[in-house]
Amino acid sequence: MARQKLTVLETLDAAKTQGYHFLAIVIAGMGFFTDAYDLFCISIVTKCLGRLYYTDLNYPKPGTLPPNVSAAVTSVALCGTLAGQLFFGWLGDRLGRKSVYGFTLILMIVCSLASGLSFGHEPKGVIATLCFFRFWLGFGVGGDYPLSATIMSEYANKRTRGSFIAAVFAMQGFGILFAAIISLIVSASFKNHFHAPSYEKDRVGSTQSQADYVWRIIVMFGSIPAALTYYWRMKMPETARYTALIARNTKKAAADMSSVLQQEIVEEVEVVESHVVGGDTWGLFSHQFVKRHGVHLLATTSTWFFLDIAFYSQNLFQKDIFSKVGWIPKAATMNAIEEVYRIARAQAIIALCGTVPGYWFTVAFIDIIGRYIIQLQGFFFMTVFMFAIAIPYHHWTTPGNHTGFVVLYALTFFFANFGPNSTTFIVPAEVFPARLRSTCHGISAACGKAGAIIGTFGFLYSSQSKTAASRDKGYPKGIGMKNSLLILAFTNLAGLVMSFWVPEAKGKSLEEMALETVEEGEEPQAPTSRV
Repeated sequence: MARQKLTVLETLDAAKTQGYHFLAIVIAGMGFFTDAYDLFCISIVTKCLGRLYYTDLNYPKPGTLPPNVSAAVTSVALCGTLAGQLFFGWLGDRLGRKSVYGFTLILMIVCSLASGLSFGHEPKGVIATLCFFRFWLGFGVGGDYPLSATIMSEYANKRTRGSFIAAVFAMQGFGILFAAIISLIVSASFKNHFHAPSYEKDRVGSTQSQADYVWRIIVMFGSIPAALTYYWRMKMPETARYTALIARNTKKAAADMSSVLQQEIVEEVEVVESHVVGGDTWGLFSHQFVKRHGVHLLATTSTWFFLDIAFYSQNLFQKDIFSKVGWIPKAATMNAIEEVYRIARAQAIIALCGTVPGYWFTVAFIDIIGRYIIQLQGFFFMTVFMFAIAIPYHHWTTPGNHTGFVVLYALTFFFANFGPNSTTFIVPAEVFPARLRSTCHGISAACGKAGAIIGTFGFLYSSQSKTAASRDKGYPKGIGMKNSLLILAFTNLAGLVMSFWVPEAKGKSLEEMALETVEEGEEPQAPTSRV
């Protein structure tokens, strides 16, 4: 026999799209806007940091961050994000989604500002400060993943839930674009006021002292959108599913949602009993969880892991890839601030043409064609286009062929975002029980960040040339850019294979997807329908 479903949950599932849905998208989405800005702005300023603090005037090329420093600066926020996803994901199921939602934002605001400060002017002090605060910045960013996804999924109706969660995540695209635009504005302003020759003409004069302000302003600017969102985030009521199914206070859940939906909801059940949806007590490490959701957790963790290896490698090292194919001039032909400007311009073009449109295609089509198909076609085309870039890589590096490279590169981002980069965020917020939803989303997201850390560390070293003259100073011999891109293509292929185990949640309630409508003694039918 099917379990009784609470009136407040049925009302939420059937609710028409209203203003509060869009307000929730903006409130949760601005967190992701800030997340993306904070995580990806660092890739724009790393070259500048190398020039400012590690230039050797006896060397014919401008300074670059040493391998260990570059790895730390690039990856430390991702390490913090992984830890934050696990911790806040667990905490969101213990204390409530809203209870810890504001704390993550405060952490992001404070650490974003502090990242632009430093103890002294020596390289060790600057880099140590930057890495310390970027770790805790990432910790706050990590909390936003499971909390925002869970809050939006639990607020939405079942008809348009996918679009609403996708819209929250789509703000990440605007955050990446905004990081490039702010970097363009700041670097252009400084470049026009503080002229300097290129490094090959004047090794000392090419690095303007004002460049030290450029990277700090760019890094610190991420605190502004987060601060603007804090008040509204604190005004949001706790989700009805947490209040009713976990806190077991159905009257409060009904009262909160009556206020939000502006309609009276009368809940007859005062306490959630075992025969009511949400009455199970088995935990994450139980046989019952493995039986019902073990395959789902394997699918959400593995696909996110493979995706982020490729996605973060491509995103954080765009500047290196564009330099190798000649789309950004050689560093020695530019001064420090001009290099920031050129890198920001290249990333803005990719974000505008490939990244942002991909996210909003997912928003438009996810509740029409479903999560499963979007994820499969995304991984498929990412694989195809990455092979198209990698196999004839030397062709793309020759003059006259750079445009073709950029088009294919932008298409990989388009199908990443109109594909697994969106769906890997959405699906874990839909398929697990309410009392484990935030935890399981945090685990899935943390596996993704583990992939991102592996990808950024690995790509940093593997993409180095086999010849000493062509690779960055201080790096050991790598396998080259072509072979590194081939590895990313096979990684996408692995993600495609694991996507066949991803369940389809289109048009289904959260309780139906989580099998919470089934009595504990009954044999559950796993929700794997692709229709």
